[in-house]
Amino acid sequence: MAETAVTEVLAELAALEDPKVRAVNEKHGDDHGVNLGKLRAIAKQLKTQQELARELWATGDSAARLLATLICRPKAFERDELDAMLREARTPKVQDWLVNYVVKKSPHAEELRLAWFADPDPVVAAAGWALTTERVAKKPAGLDLAGLLDIIEAEMKDAAPRLQWAMNSCLAQIGIDHAEHRARALDIGERLEVLKDYPTPPNCTSPYAPIWINEMVRRRG
Repeated sequence: MAETAVTEVLAELAALEDPKVRAVNEKHGDDHGVNLGKLRAIAKQLKTQQELARELWATGDSAARLLATLICRPKAFERDELDAMLREARTPKVQDWLVNYVVKKSPHAEELRLAWFADPDPVVAAAGWALTTERVAKKPAGLDLAGLLDIIEAEMKDAAPRLQWAMNSCLAQIGIDHAEHRARALDIGERLEVLKDYPTPPNCTSPYAPIWINEMVRRRG
């Protein structure tokens, strides 16, 4: 039954392939051409189907893997299964959705955060930093925030792009949520100048940490 469903879903995704969407995505390192709104609409129709999600992931197709993250049951995955999936997820969007929609909701999230955080593969380490940023915002108790700032200060400037982005997000989150570390977070951001010249659309907040921190603190009043 699952095999037939996979064939049908892949055909549906293929029919939605848009060369213009693919061209835009490829600029960001992604390799699919499906409008994400339409992909979410398919997920809404399919609802939760864990085995179908596993089958879609196994195809290796990025659009199918994105869909899999939306219809799976995050708590049904084993720790080693999620570790293998993360290491297979080489494109930014697939990794991002896997971490945000699946791993963060898994009972193995903290164990994986610790395992990935210092992984020699910068793409895997970026996922560890993304989970750390989630803890900075929601469950900071037990985290060594000063120690995280030490690592960011020493390593972010020369980190690989995706890892650098994840570290920068953590830097900003510390500065936004933890007033006692805000001055140091701002100072690190100003000295390292990471993403200072990042092109930011109108009405969007710059990912440059000092601007990001100050803007979010201002909004919170």
